[in-house]
Amino acid sequence: MNQESAVLVVFPHPDDEAFGVSGTIATHTRRGTPVTYMCLTLGEMGRNLGNPPFATRESLPLIRKKELQDAAKIMGIQDLRMMGIRDKTVEFESEEYLVNMISSAINELNPSLVISFYPGYSVHPDHEATGRAVAAALGRMDKEKRPVFHAVAFAHNSLEDLGKPDVVNDVSDMQDVKMAAIKAHSSQTQLMTAQWEELLLKKDPDLLKRLQIEEFWTYPVEG
Repeated sequence: MNQESAVLVVFPHPDDEAFGVSGTIATHTRRGTPVTYMCLTLGEMGRNLGNPPFATRESLPLIRKKELQDAAKIMGIQDLRMMGIRDKTVEFESEEYLVNMISSAINELNPSLVISFYPGYSVHPDHEATGRAVAAALGRMDKEKRPVFHAVAFAHNSLEDLGKPDVVNDVSDMQDVKMAAIKAHSSQTQLMTAQWEELLLKKDPDLLKRLQIEEFWTYPVEG
């Protein structure tokens, strides 16, 4: 993993960062690299309210905000920015609004690396809108000043269309941190992580790979 001068992470929902890139983030922060996380929504339309319910649609945003703050602390993120867009409406925001928001952060922070979703290969409409805005913001920059864009893709046709990811980060030494970051989003992950604990005792190879390896595609920014 390269030593970066600064990293900007842009995702739409709390827990997007924990599942896909928390090991990479923690590696950067522990190297002393500044990491800024722009989380566009508070995930207030998350499906899990508990069984029996522990939250209402009104209380869930506050719960998920605290979970996001806890996860950021676990990963070592000191600059967490909650952008206040309503969950499941990112796709309906003006692209110009989103692009300007991201461009402003890039101009302020001057990151050498940006991490977000790969447009066209990230399934959820909010994911897609976020990835498109990041790509568009980078496309407006001079090539000489443009940070690298490491994109997360998990659509079923990702490998077929994009080939193998060209960035493979071994984050095995951050496995416990990654697991803790995922657990921090307990309103959405509690039942799943309880199952994962059992699988970890059995050293399940698929789960170990998920926790120890993080893969990205270097996005070919046009412009």
